[in-house]
Amino acid sequence: MSPILVRPVREQLEHDRVIRLLHGKSRRRYEAAMNPGAEQNASVRAGTTPVYPDLVLYAADRGRRVQAVVEVETGESVNHLEALAEWAQFARLRVPFILYVPSTAVEMARRICEDHHIPVSELWSYHAVGDQLRFTLMHRARVVEPPPARPAARVAAPGTRRAAAGRAGKSARAGKPVRKARSQKRR
Repeated sequence: MSPILVRPVREQLEHDRVIRLLHGKSRRRYEAAMNPGAEQNASVRAGTTPVYPDLVLYAADRGRRVQAVVEVETGESVNHLEALAEWAQFARLRVPFILYVPSTAVEMARRICEDHHIPVSELWSYHAVGDQLRFTLMHRARVVEPPPARPAARVAAPGTRRAAAGRAGKSARAGKPVRKARSQKRR
């Protein structure tokens, strides 16, 4: 996938710096691969086409399953075109999508995600303090727990007392007269 936006050199350097810093931080928990600039080192399949997010985080065990994809944006790349071309595609993957934007573009990124129904697992902001970059978590998607499993309904075998009682109870609720179940004699 080719980039939608050609960043100015200063912003491209900032973008790649953030990616490298996040790559170093991510290596504590994951096996991480990065795609700075125009490099295409690590891809994730979106259907049949490969996509190249800025960071791909893999499980540290032997399975190397993708755990999350990370996209880093700069001031000029937080826009509708970028969102539709990349963010929407990354959000459709079956792994968490984490987005990093400059602190000045957080509200715009939120609005774009809401307008285009792009679910983001985490939205982070970053800003420079001297030579260091600081990251702030701005939004984390609520993890919806599946409802507890209900015990399976017991089904009585036809012709048993329990089945007859169940039929009697149903007909009584429906306003019909209750018939007693015939007992079956074994011969």
